[in-house]
Amino acid sequence: MRSGRASGVILAVFLSVTWAGFAQAEVAGDLTNRLQATLEQILDRYDLPGATAAIVVPDGTVFGSAAGLADVELKRPMTPDTRLLAASIGKTFVGAMVLALESKGQVSQSDLLSKYLGDRPWFSGLPNAEAITLGHLLRHSSGLPDHPHLPEFHAAARARIARDGGRFTPEELIGFVVGKAPLFASGKGWAYTDTGYILLGLVVEAASGRSYYEMLTERFLDPLGLGDTVPSDTPDIPDLAVGYTVADNPFGLPQRTADRAGRLLWDPAMEWTGGGLASSASDLARWGHAFFGGEAMEAPYLDRLLDGVPIAPDTAGILYGTGVAIYTDTPDGPVYGHGGWIPGYVSSLRHYADHGVTVAFQINSDVGVVDDSSDHVAELEAMLARLAIEASQ
Repeated sequence: MRSGRASGVILAVFLSVTWAGFAQAEVAGDLTNRLQATLEQILDRYDLPGATAAIVVPDGTVFGSAAGLADVELKRPMTPDTRLLAASIGKTFVGAMVLALESKGQVSQSDLLSKYLGDRPWFSGLPNAEAITLGHLLRHSSGLPDHPHLPEFHAAARARIARDGGRFTPEELIGFVVGKAPLFASGKGWAYTDTGYILLGLVVEAASGRSYYEMLTERFLDPLGLGDTVPSDTPDIPDLAVGYTVADNPFGLPQRTADRAGRLLWDPAMEWTGGGLASSASDLARWGHAFFGGEAMEAPYLDRLLDGVPIAPDTAGILYGTGVAIYTDTPDGPVYGHGGWIPGYVSSLRHYADHGVTVAFQINSDVGVVDDSSDHVAELEAMLARLAIEASQ
């Protein structure tokens, strides 16, 4: 039989633990409610259809929320697990794949591109073909043009989408820059280029002898439990929110970019390693927390990930590393991440290194972004950063 004193100690410990649990639940509920309210505020202010967001706090706990509609016409609500196209955030996974292969000695960022693709019939027609390294491609310092912004690509994509949905092979995409003049000598400037990341996808497959998506699933998606993240290699993506775009978009898409069943009216496979994934905000936040926190691979890699180049001579505080944008001097300390845009969808991923928190959000509309008429993405990033940093204190 326990003494009265021992029983009192046990009761005090029990009450303390129970109260701590209640307090933690209250804090968690408050953060989730504030996250929800923030999304609703942005949707109302900018007349957006729907959005999802997630915050990962220092201990790895994920808080996710959603607001608005995943399908406006059918009144399908957005949920925290709804998938949206993540667009160029997929470049962080490409960077991770190259880092993983480099850690195993299968590639080096100093390798010339010609080592892997020099035997392709179109290779000699690439701008700066013989001078480009893998590091140049990773950091957008190759001097290659960006095929998604070329008028001839817009015309071809518009025609192909109207005909059969618009699937392009990686080498067809590269073909849009073959024969063009370089923007600058490799390593002597900076210009964002999806084309460079398509080339990196081919390098990954040539060096490994396996498909990019197969390796991505095996090395990162499955081990990190990113079950909401899937290749966007088909118009039929389960649980995908309908994306809404502007009427005069360069690809001739209707404002609702999916049919009534939710099937995309174009083939997102054309993006491939320029992005190439559908995901949830919670999965993107988990991924960023692991990757930018140095936990996505066993071998050390953060020094190589964050070895960046300035995006312009007068923007020393903004660098681009191995598939990551690096903001070195912000009021919140260094910030690592990536944004994403693709017709009908906008995404953002940010890791606040000094605070150990990661934030991601996705919106199923690119109105205000594709036409550069709104600052709601930057506003939402700032609002969610405040929530996340406060939660870490």
